[in-house]
Amino acid sequence: MAIAQDRRPSSHSASEDDSAMERHFSITAYIVTRFTTLKPPMAKTANPLKLMATLNTQQWLFFMVAFFAWTWDAFDFFTVSLTVSDLAADFGKSITDITWGITLVLMFRSFGSVVFGIAADRYGRKWPFIVNNILFTVLELGTGFCQTYEQFLAVRALFGIAMGGLYGNATATALEDCPPNARGIMSGILQQGYTFGYLLTTAFARALVNTTSHGWRPLFWFGACPPVLFIIFRLCLPETQAFRARQELRHHQSSITASFLSECKVVIKRHWLLLIYLIFLLAGFNFMAHGSQDLYPTMLTNQFQFTPNMVTVTQVVANLGAMAGGTSVGYCSQIFGRRLSIIVVCLLGAALLYPYTFVSSQAVIAAAFFEQFCVQGAFGVVPVHLMELAPGSLRTFVVGTAYQLGNLASSASSTIEAKLGERYPLPSIQEGSAVVKRYNYGKVICIFLGAVYAFLILLTLLGPEHRGRDLDVDHDADVVEATHGHLHNMERHAGESDGEDEKAVRTVVEQQE
Repeated sequence: MAIAQDRRPSSHSASEDDSAMERHFSITAYIVTRFTTLKPPMAKTANPLKLMATLNTQQWLFFMVAFFAWTWDAFDFFTVSLTVSDLAADFGKSITDITWGITLVLMFRSFGSVVFGIAADRYGRKWPFIVNNILFTVLELGTGFCQTYEQFLAVRALFGIAMGGLYGNATATALEDCPPNARGIMSGILQQGYTFGYLLTTAFARALVNTTSHGWRPLFWFGACPPVLFIIFRLCLPETQAFRARQELRHHQSSITASFLSECKVVIKRHWLLLIYLIFLLAGFNFMAHGSQDLYPTMLTNQFQFTPNMVTVTQVVANLGAMAGGTSVGYCSQIFGRRLSIIVVCLLGAALLYPYTFVSSQAVIAAAFFEQFCVQGAFGVVPVHLMELAPGSLRTFVVGTAYQLGNLASSASSTIEAKLGERYPLPSIQEGSAVVKRYNYGKVICIFLGAVYAFLILLTLLGPEHRGRDLDVDHDADVVEATHGHLHNMERHAGESDGEDEKAVRTVVEQQE
C-alpha cells in the first residue's frame, strides 16, 4: 500500500479543456470555450535542430525504430497499388478484382488495431511491435509466392490485421517519452514516414518489377526483408519509460490484469464521447488525404492527358510537398496550438483547390506541391494531437483504432469521386482503335474536398486540445480513479476476512495517506 501510494498519479489538469470537462459545462458554454481556447499560445520554441537535440539517445532510438517500421508499413501496403495491372494479368482477373486485395487490407486494419492496441496497452509496446513485424515478413513474402487469386486475397486480409496494429504502437513508441517541446516536430516527421514509404515503393517498383523473369514478385520478396532488421532493432531496446512507470503502478496492486481492467472501465465511462469524436475526426483527415490523392493520377491522365512520366513527376513533387508540410506544420503546432494549426492549413488547402484541380498545364505541379503541403501539414499534427487526447491507459488502442476506423470510413473516397465524375463527361478521344471516355474529375475532386475541408475545420474547432499535456502516469486522472476504486474494493474484501491485527495495520496506512 505504501509503495502504491508513492506511485499514485496526480490529478492535476494540464489544460483549460481538462477543467472544462471536469466542470461539466453546458453545451453553450463549451462552444464558447472552443473559440477562447483557439487563441494561439505563442509558446517560446527553439529552432527545429535545437528541439531535436533535446532527445537523448534512447528517445532517438525509440523514434527511429518507430519511423522505420511505419515507413515500411506504407511500403508493404503500396506494393499492391503499384502492381495492380501485373497482378491482374498473372491471376487472370480484372483490375477491379485485384483492388479487392487493397479493400480487404483496409477492412481488416481496424481489427488489427483493436487486437494489437489492447495487447500493447496491457503487455507493453515491445512484443506486439515485434509480432507485427514478424507478420509483415511472413505475409509479404507469402504474397510473393501466391499462385492463385484466392491465396492472394487470404494473405492480404491477414496482412491488413498486421498493418492495422502498427500505427498506434509506433506512435506511442516514438512520442511517449519524447520531450514535450519537441513533440510537434517529431510528430510531423513521424507521420510523413507514410509518404516516404510511398516514394520508396515507387522507386523500388521501377527497379524490381518486370526486370526479371519473376515479374512483380521480387518487389514483395524484397519488401519482406527490412522488417527483420526492425525486429532486431526493437529487441535491443527496452519498454518506453512511460509504460514502465504505468506497469510499475499496476504491479503494486493485487493484479496487473485487474488493475488494467479497472483502468479500462474508467476510460470507457469517462471518455466514451471523446472516443467517438476521435473516430469522426480521423475519418475527416483520411477523407481529406484519400480524396486529394487517390483519384488525382487518373485526373491527370484522363482529363488533362498527362503522359506517364509527367504523372510520375507531379506525384513525386506533391509527395515532397507533403513531407515538407507535415514537418513544418507539426513544428508550428508547438507554437500556435494543435487545433489552430490544423484549421489554418485546411483553410489554405481549400483556397488552393481551384489551381489544384483546374490548371491543366504542367504548372499544376506547383499547385500539387502546396496542396499536399497543406493536406499532410494538417496530418502531421495528428500523431501528437491523438497522443495528447487519448486516455493514457488505452493510448495505443485509442490512437490506432481511431486512425484505422477513420481510414475504413474513408476507403470509398476514390469510388465516390469516380462515380460522381461520370456525371460530368468530357469529349471522348481516339487512342488507336479504342475510344477513351473522359470525365471532369477535377470538378468532382474540388467539390468533394471543399466539403471535407469544411467538415474537418468544424470538427477541429469544436473538439478539445491538450497541447503539452504530461503523458506519464503521474498526471493521469483516470488512473487515480481506477486505483482508488480498486484499493477500496480490496480493502472492503479484506475487511470481511482479516483479523483485528490486519485491520489495525490498515487503519494506520489510511491515516498516513
